[in-house]
Order: sequence, then structure tokens, then C-alpha cells
Amino acid sequence: MRPFLAAFFLCAGLMCSCAGSEAETTGGPASPASITFDVTSRNDGPGSRTIRLSGTLEAVRSTRVVAPQLTGPAIRMTLTRLIPNGSRVAPGDVVAQFDPVEQIDQARQGLARYEDLSYQVRQREAENLANVERRRSELEQAEAELARALLEVSKAEILPEIEAEQNAIRAEKVRVQLESLHRSHPDDERVDQAALRILQLQRDRQRAVYESAEANLERLQVTASIGGMVALASRYTGGATVRPQEGDQMTRNAALLSIFDPSEMLVRATVAETDGASLGPGLEATVYVDAYPDLALPARFVAASPVAAPSLGSPVKSFMALFRLEEADSRLMPDLSAAVVFEIDDAGAPPSSSGGVGP
Repeated sequence: MRPFLAAFFLCAGLMCSCAGSEAETTGGPASPASITFDVTSRNDGPGSRTIRLSGTLEAVRSTRVVAPQLTGPAIRMTLTRLIPNGSRVAPGDVVAQFDPVEQIDQARQGLARYEDLSYQVRQREAENLANVERRRSELEQAEAELARALLEVSKAEILPEIEAEQNAIRAEKVRVQLESLHRSHPDDERVDQAALRILQLQRDRQRAVYESAEANLERLQVTASIGGMVALASRYTGGATVRPQEGDQMTRNAALLSIFDPSEMLVRATVAETDGASLGPGLEATVYVDAYPDLALPARFVAASPVAAPSLGSPVKSFMALFRLEEADSRLMPDLSAAVVFEIDDAGAPPSSSGGVGP
């Protein structure tokens, strides 16, 4: 039985091999195990990817307004007027004002002392002129007495010996007195001039105090140097962030507010070093402001820092890039966080290369 089964399977195998070779030579349908598929990816155009950068808004034209720097002793100024946050101002508009009472008192005291010292200077000048005339008179009188004494000395031949000796002694005394006057008068002149100069310096100092107080009065009224929108400054005090308000006691150079032009805004974004090649002339992007999810504004690349630097405590290098908004929105404010989104192709260049670098 076993020899019979072996012969049967051998004949079946020969028949199958003959059928397969006939189908292969005559082009008949192949068995499912022999079918192969040619799979290729379609590439209709260059691939692209989206880059998203984080940054903050800032104005192209802005200025920082601080409490006035007053000359004189360090004092605390009381804020009596402050423009509301978000107001629009023109150049020259008053944005803040401080209490002028202390400066008015200093100006009045300085003016009173200046006038008093001015009178003392005039009085001293008159005294110096009188002293000059007195000294000149003393010299003339001493010279006249010396001339008379010498005349009496010349009569010694006809006068008694005692009287002649007395005339000689008197002439010598007058001569010594005249020499003393010639030596002391220049010193007296310098003393008078020094006393006058002291009074003049004291007068000029009080005049400077008065003029300084007058200038301080003008500085207490702070005006806007540019036109734009007002953003009050924030400071950290007492464990909370507060803004200046009327009635606050402030020191010189304390931050009050900022004025910016909302019609021209920039986004200062941080760019990783690996994405630096994607920035170039003509790069267009879209800016999304985190505070207003529905706001999307077109922007254009302006410039970037030439060197990438690592952050503190991080080996990853990055640099700053500026994107200029091409549309304005009244809701935009400096220091708002924003995202800059643009696309580049696989080669790292923007898909559209038309246009140039922003103005």
C-alpha cells in the first residue's frame, strides 16, 4: 500500500510542475503568490513646513516718561494729576503734574536772600570806594607832612640845635609812616576785594537757588514729547503690582508711563539657531496675538541679530528677529505676547520669495 501512495504523490507533483511551466510560457494568469506591487510617492511640488515663533509686541516710535529730575536736595514729589491709561495725546499735552508748593517756597526764599545779598554787595562796593578815597587821602596827607618836615629840616643851619634835631626826628617819623602806608594799602585793597567777592559769591549762589527753583516749577508739569497712546507704568511694591495714581509720593526718575504710536508696531521674536536660515528678504508671516485669539495680522521680516547666543544656563543658542506689522489695530499694546507663523519649503527658504525686506 505504501509503495502505491508514494507513486501517486510523485505523479501528481510532476503534473503540477508541467502545468506551471506551460502557464509561464504561454502568458496565462499567475498564481497569487507571484504578484508584486510598484509603490512610489507622488511629489507634485516641494514640501513645506510651518514655523511658529514666540515674541512680544513693541512700538516703532515710543518714549518713556519718568518723574522729573529736580535740582537741589532730594525730595519726594506728590503726584497731583495723571492722564488716564489708554488716552491719546499730542506733542506738548500735559500728561502728569506734581505739587509745586515746596518749590514755590524755595523760589521765594531764594529770591529774598538774593535781593538781600545784592543790597549787601552794593553797600560793600560803596564802602570799598570810600576806603580807596580814604587811603588816597592818607597818602596825600602823609606826603604833604613829609614835605613840610623836610622843609623844616633844611632850616637846621639857622635853627637851634635842639629844634633842628626835633625837626629831623619828626621828618623821619613821617617818612616811616609814609612807607608803612605804601606797604599796608595794597593789603587793605585785597581785603576789601576779598570781602566783596565773598558777598558776590553768596549772592550768585542764592540766584542759582532761585533760578533752580523756577526751573523745577516748570519741570513739575510733564508734557508729551511725541503723539500716541498712553500706557501707565507698573511697579512691584508691597507684594503686588500697582500703577501710579494721583496722591502718590514719588522720587525723581520714577517711571510714570510710556507713550507709543500704535500705527507702527513690531514683534520681537526669539528664533532658534536651526531656523536662522529660514529668515530672509521677502519673508511674509502672520502674527497672532495671544490676548485676542481672533486677531491675525500680516507681517514682514525686517532684521535679525547677526550672532546667536545661548540663554542663561542653557546650551541652546537663539537670536532675536524683528517682524513689522503691515496692518494696525487699536487693541494692540506693547509687551503683549504674540506668535509669528510662516511657512518654508524643504530647502529652508520661504515658499514665496517676492518682495523685499521691510522698510
